[in-house]
Parts: sequence; structure tokens; C-alpha cells
Amino acid sequence: MIKIWKPLLTLICLTWFIFGIFTFSKIGYQYLGKSYFQSGNFQNELDNFQAELGPLVLNLPTAEELKNKITVSENEIEEHRNYYGSLGTQIDNIKSQYEEKIQEAADNNANELKTKLENEQDSKIKDITKNFEDDEYVRKKITAQKGALIDKYIKAVKDEAKEFAKNYSYLSYELTNVETGETFQSGDITDSNVYKITYVHPPLRTGSISNNSSHLLYGSDVYIESDVLNETSEYTGTITISKRAAQSAAIMDGYDQFKRNQYMFFVIWFTSLIAAFFAWKGRKELLPTIGSLKEKESLAKLRIDIQIVLLFITGCIYWFSSHIAFEAIEYTYQYNYVRFLTDFAFKIVVLIVIGVAFFVQAIWLYERVNTVKKLSENVQNSYMWGIGESMTDLFLNRSIALNSIVMVAAAFFGGGSLVASIVAGGFPVLVLGICAIVGFPAMIVFLSKMGYLNRIMKDTKDMAEGRLNRDVKVKGKSPLAAHAENLNHLRDGVRTSMHEQAKSERLKTELITNVSHDLRTPLTSIITYTDLLKNPDITEEERKQYIHILDKKSDRLKVLIEDLFEVSKMASGNIELHRSRVDVTQLVQQAVGEHEEDLSKARLDLRMSMSNDPIYAYVDGQKWWRLIDNLIVNVLKYALEGTRVYVTLKRTTNGDAEFTVKNVAKYEISENADELFERFKRADASRHTEGSGLGLAIAQSIVDLHGARMSIDVDGDLFKVIVRIPAV
Repeated sequence: MIKIWKPLLTLICLTWFIFGIFTFSKIGYQYLGKSYFQSGNFQNELDNFQAELGPLVLNLPTAEELKNKITVSENEIEEHRNYYGSLGTQIDNIKSQYEEKIQEAADNNANELKTKLENEQDSKIKDITKNFEDDEYVRKKITAQKGALIDKYIKAVKDEAKEFAKNYSYLSYELTNVETGETFQSGDITDSNVYKITYVHPPLRTGSISNNSSHLLYGSDVYIESDVLNETSEYTGTITISKRAAQSAAIMDGYDQFKRNQYMFFVIWFTSLIAAFFAWKGRKELLPTIGSLKEKESLAKLRIDIQIVLLFITGCIYWFSSHIAFEAIEYTYQYNYVRFLTDFAFKIVVLIVIGVAFFVQAIWLYERVNTVKKLSENVQNSYMWGIGESMTDLFLNRSIALNSIVMVAAAFFGGGSLVASIVAGGFPVLVLGICAIVGFPAMIVFLSKMGYLNRIMKDTKDMAEGRLNRDVKVKGKSPLAAHAENLNHLRDGVRTSMHEQAKSERLKTELITNVSHDLRTPLTSIITYTDLLKNPDITEEERKQYIHILDKKSDRLKVLIEDLFEVSKMASGNIELHRSRVDVTQLVQQAVGEHEEDLSKARLDLRMSMSNDPIYAYVDGQKWWRLIDNLIVNVLKYALEGTRVYVTLKRTTNGDAEFTVKNVAKYEISENADELFERFKRADASRHTEGSGLGLAIAQSIVDLHGARMSIDVDGDLFKVIVRIPAV
């Protein structure tokens, strides 16, 4: 338990220190080294007093003074004159207003009422006519209307001045008009004071129009620009707050609240520094202990972006809680210390709990990404990384990306326009028209594409289940059509692969069969003749004959095993080549020359064709001699007696040395010629010859090791092997 509490206290201290920094950054400048009379609240109060002191006391004008400043412009005359339309329009309106009333009075024989209505009509028509004939007549009417606004304003200002004097009775002042020398005084500025401000340079500048009542200078059809009537004046003097007035005035409420807040914040800042010391002291035990909590595993199962979002949400709640706790000190005190302290303590506890949760999550997140490898793994496993990869994959095919963006944009635009039209009111005919012309055809095209996609997906499923007998339909030149074509190519590749796999299985089976046969044949003979030698009744001549056969079969078995090991080593690349610049012409002549006598005994007519100039190539001379020897031995075993054998070496036009061996086979070659390169594969399917079936396989391995090329051509019984290697 102690092991947990020490890091927990460290986190609490850290949370309190952060709260101290937060409060100091917000209002430290207001309380550190400041008095209440330097605070923003008091300065706002003083600014309001100074702003209204001029219009309500120092520069309070009379109605007559303001009326003398009234002016009427030509634009105002024209606006007043045409306020209800042109002359003809206004006369017609007046007549239409009285016509029915006069006619009704005439029908009721109310001659007196009729006469009165006609006189009113004529009077208004005469007034309207004079408005359009005499500018001075209109000017006097506008001036009278503006005078009425001024009277209304003066009455409101006098009432406001009484309220002003009552609200600011705690302020004493003695101010002298710089221009006129007139002095205004309220209270006694010589009394002992708690606040004093003197205006000399610069002087106090005040206006003559109250901001609170200036709206009364605007009528329904006329108005007075307040800046025309407003004249500023400059005053020098002193404004004070006496100690006696301060104690009895409401200003002390603000003073007491400021001092209490100042004390509270000083305590918070001092204790936060102490908390910072303990947090620093306990930092070494913090990370290991918090990192070992079992609750960490719950968050570790989440992807890192989800954990970051949770940390961000906790951080927002932490920030919001800091604001609430701050406001609990700054604004919520209501003369009840118990309630204030209870409320403040509760909010601080909530703040600490949320702060501890935030820092615990931050530590867990840090341990999850504290190395480049961890960070890379977590980022690549995040949801945002997956979304980013998906968005990147969208642009692998620009056509699909463009179509997708257009469709999404059209859906948002259409839906947004429809909703906006409905919210704005009315039937969205235009939007529906656009949807009918553009939206419905686009929808049909989209649904058609989706249908084609479903068809491709079904054919792909059939292909995955092994049904490869039907092509995927290719429609048009869209990306989906290109995908369908790629699927058809893939299907062809799968079918080819399956064919090759079946062929490989068949060749593997044949290889096992052939190896078993070729190894078992001499081994069987060895076992048989060994048993015969055990018979004591055989003659010496028979014994010698059996031993000779055993030697022959043992050599045969040895050759088979050595050839098998050699071809296996070559096929695996586990053999070292010793390349040098070799005259291939001379090498062919030597290798073929060793078999000239054997060819003659086999009744084969050798025909060689080689260049007079030497042909050089970088090869392993020993391995290349083995290649030539294997090809000639293959001729000796499988060429038809009494036929010609052609051996050719030449330089091709592309700079290769081309070695060719061509003969007529004594056995029918009915299988794929490439299969003759397989180990233990013979043209003699009955396997009556002495061959091992490894000659061409060894030759092919030597060619592959040198990076050369070897091919077999079969035309009926004509068998031809061609080997090509770059010449130098």
C-alpha cells in the first residue's frame, strides 16, 4: 500500500503545481504586487464615472443650448419631403383615405361631418403641396421635431444625473475647466483618503452627451447626430475616495473580495511551489510504480489512437475542472464561508482526481512509445494509419479515386442542398430538378457498376472454389473491366500452375521409380552373385566369372551414386567454379577426340564443323569438359547405328559460342523433350541400356551454373542439343 501511496502523493502534488501555474498565468498580473485600486474592476468603475461625469455634471447642457445647434441639411429636407412617395402619390393616398369616409357621410346626410372631413383632406393636401413648394417650411417642421427629441433627451439626462450622484457619492472631486476656469466640486478632497488621482498633464477630457441616453436623439423619421451636439472639455484637478466614504460605500464589497482572492491565490501559489518540490523528489519512483499497475493492461489492449483520444478527453475535462476550481475562488463567494469552503474543497478534490487520472494515462502512453521501435509499431497498428493506407490505396487507380470523389461530392451536395432548401422554407423545385437531370442518371450508372462488381465478386468466388472453366466477363474499359481481365489472366496462371504441379508430381513419381529401378538392378546382381560365391561346390572358373560380374555391377552402382551426388550438388548450387579464359574450340576437339574410337565401334559417322579461329569463353574447364563428354556419351548410348553424328561449334552474330550435337535416335522420343533434363529420365523407356539417366541432368546443371543456355529440339527421330555461352 505504501508503495502505491508515495507515487499517488507525487501525482497529487504535480496536479496542484499545474493548477498553481494555471491560476498564476491567468490572473497573477492582477494580484501580484497590486492593490484593489489598481485592479481591473476598480479601473472599469472609475472609467464609467469619468465617462458620465462630463455629460451629467460638468458639461450638462440646457435644452436651449442644444436646440441652437440644430441643423437641417438638404438631404434631410428631400428625405422628409419624399418619405411617403412623390407629390402625386401622396395626394392620391390622402384622397383614397378620405374618399370612402366622405361618401359614407354624404349617404347618411351628415353634412357637418362631410364638411369636416373635406376640410381635413384639403388641409393635408395643402400641407403636402407646400412641402414640395417651400424648403423653409419643411426645415421648420424638421427643426420642431428635433427640438422635441432634445426635450426628451434633457429630461432623461436629468433623471440619470440624480442616479449618477447617488451611485458615486463615495467619490470626491474638485475639477477646473481649462478653458473657462469654472470649478466643480463634490465632497472634500482634503479628507484622509484611500485613493487619489490628479489630472494635470494630460487633463481629464470629457464630453457633453450621455452614452446611456444618446439613443433618445433618434426619432422615427428624424434624428440628431450626437457627435454634432457633443463638445469635449478638458479639466484639471483631483478625484479622491476618503477613508470614511470607502467604509460606508458599496465599494468595500469589491475591496474585501479582492483582498480575500489575493490571499487565496497567494496561498495556492505558495503551496504549489512546495508541491513542485515534493513532485520532483518523488519522480524516480513514479514511472516504475505507475507503469506496473495491472489496470495498464486494459488500455494497452486498445490501439494507440484510441488511447490518445481518451487522454485528450481526460485532458479537456482536467482543463475544464481547472476553470471551475478557479472560478470558485474568483466569483462564487457569497458571504458564507462554510458554503464557500465546502464548494471549493469539493471542486479541488474533483480536480485532483481527474488530474491524477490524466497523468497516469500520460505515463502509460509514454511507456508505450518511449522507443522509436515501439512508436513505429503502435503508429502502424493504429486506426488512423489504417485509414491513411486505405485513402492512399484509393489513389492506386486514379479513375476509381476520381469516380469515388465525384459520387461522394454529388451525394453531399445533393443532400445538403435538399436539406438547406427545406430548412429555408418552400418546395425545393430547383434542387429536385437538378437531382432528376443529374442525380438519377448518376444513380443508374452507379447501380450498374455495383451490379458488375457483384458479378466479378461471384466469378472470383467460383475461381477460389476451383471452378476455372469460365472467363470473367469483361465489359468496357473501366477499372472494373481491367480487374476482370486481370482475374482472367490469374485464372490462366492458376490453370498453368496446376498443370505444372501435376507434371511435377508425375515426374517426382517417375524419378522415385527410376532411381529405385536403376539402383536395385546392380544391387540385385551383387546380392545374387555374392550368394553364389558362398557355394563351395562352384569351380574356380565360375568363381572368377562371378567376381568379374560383381566388379562390373559394383562399378555400375558406384557411377550411379557418384552421378546422383554430383547432379544434386550442382542443382543446389553447392559447388565452386574455377573460371578461366578457355579456348572452347580446343576443348571440344579434345573431348570429342577421346570418343572417336568408340563412335567408330558403334558404327556412327562423326562429322565435325568448327571455326579455324579459336573461340574463348570464361568457363570452368573441367566442368565444361564434363558437359561435352556427357553429350557425346549420350550419343553413343542412344544414336542409331549406321547414322551420322554432327558436332558443330561456331560464333553467333550476337557474340555467343554455340555448341551443337545432332544425331538420329534409335528409340522413339514421344514425350516432351524438356523432360529429358530430369534426373534418371531416359529416351529408352524400357531402361535396357547402360545409361544412368543423369547425363543430360548433369549437363543442364553445369550450364545453369555458368549462366549459359541449353535447349533440346526433337523432330521425329532427329535429336539435337544446343548449348550457348557468351564468348570473349
